[in-house]
Amino acid sequence: PRLLSQFFFADERVTQVVAEINGLDAELDPQQYLILLNQLHLSQAHLLAVLEQIMEECIPTQRHSRDYLVKFPEELLVGNLGNHMLFAAECLLAGTFLEMEEADGAQLRPQARKLLCSLDLVRTVLREQSLNQPSSYTEPVRAVLVQFDRLFAEFELSYVSSMVVVKSPEEIYRQQEIIVLFCETAGRALRLGYVTQEMIDGYEPLLMFTIPRLAIISGLLIYPEGPLSLERSPEQMSRVFSPFYNLLKKIRDLLRVLSAKELCLLERSLCTAE
Repeated sequence: PRLLSQFFFADERVTQVVAEINGLDAELDPQQYLILLNQLHLSQAHLLAVLEQIMEECIPTQRHSRDYLVKFPEELLVGNLGNHMLFAAECLLAGTFLEMEEADGAQLRPQARKLLCSLDLVRTVLREQSLNQPSSYTEPVRAVLVQFDRLFAEFELSYVSSMVVVKSPEEIYRQQEIIVLFCETAGRALRLGYVTQEMIDGYEPLLMFTIPRLAIISGLLIYPEGPLSLERSPEQMSRVFSPFYNLLKKIRDLLRVLSAKELCLLERSLCTAE
């Protein structure tokens, strides 16, 4: 159950797979080579997962900030981003640029080298610690973990920024405005009886349709200065809504001619999945 013991065996597995890959002729047995590559990917992912737990246990207050993750596209945060970063660093150090301009890769290579050297040092000191004092962490161990955590975060931000367009502070603020709009819409829907607290507490799937539909009406009529403000240009709106700028104008014009009773009937009709 001790994390250092888990790390020792995870590290042993990575070392074993690397040795098997180095002893294999990929041209003579390409299928076995691909199998070993997949095993390496899985074993490295497990190693990083255990290392993450160790850092949370050993240096919880000294972790490098990961606030920059809010700038990344959501699809990047779904998979194992950490393991992908390690693979990218290894490729850069080997001179392979994955979907990246050579100039960008050359600029990132020093960071990749520092990161991988730091990881090697972490593996060495943690192996020694696991064999000598598996129940505690020494100050040298803490120091190398702090350094690795910082280098990993710096490389992650630099690498992703060179590969994709990260969100600007303005876009992040616009997304926060949308979150506020959806919260206000949910509160209003509760007050008017469109939804119930039980539906919200139970994560009723219908709400995935109901709240966004009601939020459009709220954003156009009730909170016109919010993220759906049509006084802004499309470029100043969130990318969630900017492609529908002209359509939103037409919807607003139609909503303005409705009576209070008609608006209520419309909103209730929008609370169905049809």
